[in-house]
Amino acid sequence: MVAHVNTVSFQGIEVRNVDVQVQLSNGLPAFNIVGLPDKAVAESKERVRAALHALGLSLPPKRLTVNLAPADLGKEGSHFDLPIALGVLGAMGVIPKEDLSNYVVLGELSLDASIRAVSGVLPAAMHANENDKNLICPKECGGEAAWAGEIDILAPNDLLQLINHIKGSQVLSQPEAMLANDKIVGIPDLSHVKGQESAKRALEITAAGGHNLLMIGAPGSGKSMLASCLPGILPPLSPREALDLSMVHSLAGMLPEGGLIRQRPFRAPHHSASQPSLIGGGQKVKPGEISLAHNGVLFLDELPEFARSTLESLRQPLETGDVLVARANAHVRYPARFQLVAAMNPCRCGYLGDEDRECTKAPRCGVDYQSKISGPLMDRIDIHVDVPPVSISDLQGAGSGETSEVVAARVVNARNLQAERYERLGMEEGAALINANASGDILDEVTKMSNETKVLLTKSVEQAKLSARGYYRILKVARTIADLNGGAGELSKYDIAEALSYRRMLL
Repeated sequence: MVAHVNTVSFQGIEVRNVDVQVQLSNGLPAFNIVGLPDKAVAESKERVRAALHALGLSLPPKRLTVNLAPADLGKEGSHFDLPIALGVLGAMGVIPKEDLSNYVVLGELSLDASIRAVSGVLPAAMHANENDKNLICPKECGGEAAWAGEIDILAPNDLLQLINHIKGSQVLSQPEAMLANDKIVGIPDLSHVKGQESAKRALEITAAGGHNLLMIGAPGSGKSMLASCLPGILPPLSPREALDLSMVHSLAGMLPEGGLIRQRPFRAPHHSASQPSLIGGGQKVKPGEISLAHNGVLFLDELPEFARSTLESLRQPLETGDVLVARANAHVRYPARFQLVAAMNPCRCGYLGDEDRECTKAPRCGVDYQSKISGPLMDRIDIHVDVPPVSISDLQGAGSGETSEVVAARVVNARNLQAERYERLGMEEGAALINANASGDILDEVTKMSNETKVLLTKSVEQAKLSARGYYRILKVARTIADLNGGAGELSKYDIAEALSYRRMLL
């Protein structure tokens, strides 16, 4: 007889069903796992054998075959330990085989039969709910699995507890949904930033509309500090955004304390980051920084110092909101709808255009340095702002600017206006309802303007020779500026003029 246990395999964000089939048959004693297992899955037989020994059980002197179907789908990860162990117990007659048919099972076994946490429990729980099944997972992962909906979740601490529950001698309680304690500490307040009023305004527009931002300025002018203030003025995640983000972090094994993430992520990789670490991939494909920044911010400091191929790989995710990692045997997709915030110096020495410290190799120094950023990538950045050096009088003066709390209130009001507008227009639910995600036909509907304003926009676009993408990004920024000013129906010439002022070309 064959015992069947349901589990899953992950292909990026997609969850695939796997049928763990266990058969005991006559023959020389052996324990074989087939079905394209990787090294971690192949070693599962030793962990299962040791865990059963810890419970006082031993494998019968028969031929034990474990098939992970479908056989042509590669199996990776240690979460196959628990379903294999339950299948073996079912084949041995220790537990009733039919009691496992309605459960999806994940978990890694220790040698003492305790069950260790694994990655991917939240998407597996969502998949189980969609297929009208229940879930068995490690105790540490029960808090995240409980967000999947009204399903029966068994979250034992060890294999003995699970066996006792199945046999009716013990009852496992349903785990409670948990929220991660992921509050970002040490976020500077905008009122602590001395001077830089135009950059603060650009940061507010960036937060309100979900736009991409590039800050260009001399060393020490405050670009990194401004970027670190951004999480303090961003609105909280919506329930849908929190669930989508938590699924990505669950797959990466980075979900804090097994609970749902509440804060928008702020990822700031070093400029030495490789392309797979930023985009995703590797020998065992994992989400990259752009996916871990989903529904949040990716901050790239010293932008030209990143490898050119790494920067160019951002172009497609910035447009589509996801990334497809192509491999010879599989294509893996991860969501990657993030805000790109970047900072750079105007030249290698950093003082091009500085009235007090002249660049001695101008303009060649600036041309060579800025040419590392391609035109197509620059075209995808909505707001370009200069961040000049701060004067000594500003540094010595007391901070008197608006606090992050005041700015955040305006940002929330602007985003609420956008959400109401795009819900009314039937914008797809998969994207956040913000101006940065508005498609061309919807954007034409929400950016009505007078003839005088249209003439100003037309002349400016023709003079700057902007692409179609650049034109629409100006409209998106202008719409956000209008929303911050109260959300008037038509765009004014002042909204367009300010949006145009944030569009510049490198040398």
